[in-house]
Amino acid sequence: MADQALRKAPLGGFHGGSGAANVSAAGPATRLSLRARPEAITALSRALGVDLPTDPKTSSTKNGRHALWLGPDEWLLIDENGTDLAAAAAKAGTLHSAADISHRNTAILVAGPKAALAIACATPHDLSPSAFPVGACARTVLGKIEVVIFRTGEEEYRVECWRSFAPYASAMLAEGAEDAGL
Repeated sequence: MADQALRKAPLGGFHGGSGAANVSAAGPATRLSLRARPEAITALSRALGVDLPTDPKTSSTKNGRHALWLGPDEWLLIDENGTDLAAAAAKAGTLHSAADISHRNTAILVAGPKAALAIACATPHDLSPSAFPVGACARTVLGKIEVVIFRTGEEEYRVECWRSFAPYASAMLAEGAEDAGL
């Protein structure tokens, strides 16, 4: 990865919520906003080491790297190992657009038996297991901000947002988690 300015984590060691739903700051990750035509998907998947999903609201994960479908030609890639995703995508040898958004985004983790209820306090998106199973992802709103919600487990979610909105999102989710515990 090219030399970059180091930034303080936007949420530090933030934790909140209740026994029913816990809210915490995710660890560091690299992120890539990727756009490509259908004919580039195979080469990009091979270069990135994770299959780019082609069905709405789906994701794929391999070795700490997640590819989230955001639109017919758009994905959010998240690598929890800190790999330079833009460099990996460049090795595909195919036309695409890739922007490293690692310093723009951060993530908030929501976990527990009522995690979906905690998130539902501020989003209109249906998070029921039938509509939003494990591996589902969607760009939606949380309160007044745009987020990407990614269901990583039966009771675990990752909420991606711009780092400047992280205090707002984490406070809203913590309040929802407290309410879920009542």
